[in-house]
Amino acid sequence: MRHADWSVLSPRWAGVRSEETEVHGTTVHYLRADGPADGPTHLLVHPLAGSATLWLDAIPPLARLGTVIAPDLPGTLFGHTGTPHPRAARAEPNARFLRAFTARLGLDGVTLHGWSMGALVALMFADLAPARVDRLLLVTPPLPGPLSEEEARWWRTEGRLIMAAGAPLARAALRLTARPLLDYKLRVYAERSARTNELLGGDLSRLSPDMASLLAAELRSARPDRLGHAVTAVASLLTAVYVDQRPVREMMARLTMPTLLCLGGQDQLTVDGSFDEPGTRRPGWDRHVFEDAGHLLPLELPEAYAEVAGRWK
Repeated sequence: MRHADWSVLSPRWAGVRSEETEVHGTTVHYLRADGPADGPTHLLVHPLAGSATLWLDAIPPLARLGTVIAPDLPGTLFGHTGTPHPRAARAEPNARFLRAFTARLGLDGVTLHGWSMGALVALMFADLAPARVDRLLLVTPPLPGPLSEEEARWWRTEGRLIMAAGAPLARAALRLTARPLLDYKLRVYAERSARTNELLGGDLSRLSPDMASLLAAELRSARPDRLGHAVTAVASLLTAVYVDQRPVREMMARLTMPTLLCLGGQDQLTVDGSFDEPGTRRPGWDRHVFEDAGHLLPLELPEAYAEVAGRWK
């Protein structure tokens, strides 16, 4: 879905517009909202396989701080950026995409927000192009957590083999089950029930009616063949967080820009214990816990999230 002014769908999205550019021959769609000229540019990275529209409720309050840009990454389920090759949905290629995208728009010194699996992409991008990132916010991020020696050995051996065989099988199975899976996800957002809250944490009844309607419309129009990209994205996440944690841990150790972990106190999806290690490895990393929020923190509490981002120094 693209609009020259997103206020045609909701007054809460006034000032947000769709724009396009080209990166290495691929058309890239992104959302933009202009903010104070003396404020930083906020670059928003959505959860992998989602799209920039997941940030829509948070964009207007963040635009009070500075211009906001939220691109659709390659491999999205209902975004409008092309997917130039089968591996484009993985975290590492998406980080390289952000490096090329920011170069194309001439963006430097951004405040970078990465949400869920997008936080992993944001971290990788910050490591690839540290001069372009002044500040980093990792929102409900999947970071490497502590593993016992036995668990680490399993992921390096059986886990790696299962993923190598399972990802192609999952993509093949999705050719038959994609539409039912999309219908199920549609019901999850439509019902916003206690069962859904247990899965994701937090309270999905706090989603704005406009956002709930938009998500439903986008899921109804989603192309089932794109679900294979979600498998690719998840496989890259599992590799980084479980199979081989070393590269991500080394990235975390190298980063020097101010970093804020934004956590949902009710989040049921993130890895237990993964948030304590960054504070130990990087004493300069700050942390803010939204006690009653879940994994979909920017959807549940967009104003509160923007307020924390604005006052973080």
